[in-house]
Amino acid sequence: MVAPKKIHLHFADRLRWGEDTLALLVFFTITFLPAFETFLRAVQLPGIPSSAIIVQHLTLWIGFIGAVLATRQNKLLSLTTQPLFKKEKKIKLGRWLAKTISFMVVLALTWGSWKLVQIEFQFPRNLAPGIPIWLGQAIMPLGFGLIALQIYISSYKDRLLRATMVMVPILLIALGMTGYFQDNVLVIIAGLTLIITALIYGAPIFVGLGGAAVLLFWSSYVPVSAIPAETYRIVVSPTLPTIPLFTLAGYLLAEGGASKRMLKLFRACFGWIPGGTPVMVVILCGFFTTLTGGSGVTILALGAILAPLLIQEGYSKVFAIGLVTVSGSLGLLFPPSLPAIIYGVTAGVSVKSIFIAGLIPGILLVTAIALWAIRQGKIDHIKRRPFEIKKVLTVLWATKWEAIIPIGVLFGIFGGFTTLVETAAMTTVYVLFVEVFIYRDLKFKQIPKIIINCSTLIGGVLIILGVAMGFTSYLVDAQIPMLLMEWVQAVVSSKYVFLIMLNIFLLLVGCLMDIFSAIIVVVPLIAPLGLYFGIDPVHLGIIFIANLELGFLTPPVGMNLFLSAYRFNEPMPVIYKATLPFFLVRLAVVIAITYLPILSLGLLH
Repeated sequence: MVAPKKIHLHFADRLRWGEDTLALLVFFTITFLPAFETFLRAVQLPGIPSSAIIVQHLTLWIGFIGAVLATRQNKLLSLTTQPLFKKEKKIKLGRWLAKTISFMVVLALTWGSWKLVQIEFQFPRNLAPGIPIWLGQAIMPLGFGLIALQIYISSYKDRLLRATMVMVPILLIALGMTGYFQDNVLVIIAGLTLIITALIYGAPIFVGLGGAAVLLFWSSYVPVSAIPAETYRIVVSPTLPTIPLFTLAGYLLAEGGASKRMLKLFRACFGWIPGGTPVMVVILCGFFTTLTGGSGVTILALGAILAPLLIQEGYSKVFAIGLVTVSGSLGLLFPPSLPAIIYGVTAGVSVKSIFIAGLIPGILLVTAIALWAIRQGKIDHIKRRPFEIKKVLTVLWATKWEAIIPIGVLFGIFGGFTTLVETAAMTTVYVLFVEVFIYRDLKFKQIPKIIINCSTLIGGVLIILGVAMGFTSYLVDAQIPMLLMEWVQAVVSSKYVFLIMLNIFLLLVGCLMDIFSAIIVVVPLIAPLGLYFGIDPVHLGIIFIANLELGFLTPPVGMNLFLSAYRFNEPMPVIYKATLPFFLVRLAVVIAITYLPILSLGLLH
C-alpha cells in the first residue's frame, strides 16, 4: 500500500509539471503567432485566421497560469516581503486571517468564473473558427481553483489548522445566503476592515481588490460573475499581449550577458564625466526597466552588480543604494513601457501618442538624476576615466546586436509596418536568437526556467489588473466617478488647484498600490475630471505615470523602498535617507511635467 504522503508528493509533482508545461506551450504560441503573421505579410502570403484574437485569449491563459505559478512560489505581489503561503506549525492570528481571507476570496472568484463559463457554454459563440469563447474563458475557474488549492495545501502542516480555513468560509457563505446581512452597512464596513487587515499581514494585493469587489457586489445583489467578466474584458484587449512579450524579452536580456556588455558600453561612453559611473547606472537601469516593465525587476536583478560597482569607484554605500533604488523606476515613460500601454487601454487613448508624449519627460527625469550623480562625483572627487574613442567604438561593436534593440522597437512601433503586438513578438524572437546563437550566453536548456520566471511575474501583474477591473466596475456602477466629479466641481474652481490635489493624491496612490492596479482603479475616476478642467488626456497620462513612478519612492511604504531594503538587506531608515535627495530631484521634475504641458505635447503637434 502506498503511503498517503508519497501519493501527495506524487500528485504535487505531476501538478507542477502540468502547470510548467502549459506555461511553456502558451508562451511559445503567443510569441510564434504574431511573429509568423509578420513574416507571412512580408512575403505577401495570407495570414492565419483570427490569430490576433487567439493571442489575446492566450494572454488570459498565461496570466492565470502565471498567477498559479506565483502562488506556488510565494511571489504574488503584496504589501509585505514575508511569504504568506508557507506551511506553518502554529496559528498566528494575523497571518491566519490573511490566509483564510485569501482562500475565501479566491473560492468566491472561482465560483463566479465558473458561472460565467456556464453562461457562455449555454449560449456558445466562437472566438475563432472551431474555437468557442467558453474554451478561452475556461482557464479562469481552473486558474482560480488551482490558486485556492495552492493556498490550502501551503498554509499549515497540521490538518486541523488547515480545516479551520475551510470551516470559516463555509460558515460565512451559509450566513451570506440568507440575505439578512446584505443591506447592513456595518457588515460591509467590518468586511472591508478584515480585508485591509489581511493585506497588512501579507495577503496578495489581488485578494484585497477582489475581496472588496466580491463584498460590494454581493451587498448590491449583483452576481459575483461580474468580476471575472470584467477580468476577461480587460485581459483580452488587443494591446495587452505586449506585456508578456516585452517582459520575456527583458528577462532574456537580464539572464544573458546583456547587462555586463551594456555596462561596458555605458562606462566607455560616460566614464570620462565626473560621476560617469552613476550616469551609466541611471541609463542602464532605465533601459532594463523600460523592457521589463517593472522597477522591482531592475532593482532585484541589477542591484547586486551595480551597487558594489559604485562603492568600488569610491561612492558611499548610502549614495549607491539610493541611486540604484531611484533608477529602478526610471524608464516607465519610454517605449515599450507596460504602464503606458495599460494606461492607453484603460483610458481609451492612443498608446502610440502616450509613447511620443513620454519621450521628453522621460529624458528630463533621466537627465535630472544623472546631473545629481555628476554633482556627487565632483563632491567626492571621484577619479575620472579618460575618453578613448577607439575603446568606445570597440565596445559599441561588441554590443551592437543589443544596442540596436531600442531602435528596432521604436521603428516597429512608429514605422507603421507592424502592430504593437507584432513588434513585441519580433523583439522577443530577435533577443532569443541573439542571446542563444550570437553571444551564446544562454543555452536552450535554460530557456524554460526563464519563461517560468517570466510567467510568474506576468501572472502576478495580470491577475491584479483583472480583479482591479472588477472593483472599478463596481465604482462605475455605483456612480462614484459622477459623485467625485460633482464634489470637485463644487470645491475646486482652478485647474492648477486641481493639479496640485492630483499630484498629492497620486503620490499617496503610488505609496499604497502597485502601478498596474492603480491605473485600472484610478484612471476611470480622474479621466473625467481631467477633461472637465481642460487637461489633454495624453498629458494626463504622462502626469499619472510620472507621479506613480515617484510614489514608488515616497516614504513610508513606497514599493521600491521595500524592494531595496530586501535586496540590500538594510533597515528602512537607511533606505529613506539614501533615497531622499533623489526623491526631491524627481519631485521637481514631476512638478515641471505637470504644469508645463508643452513638455508632453510638444512632439505631438
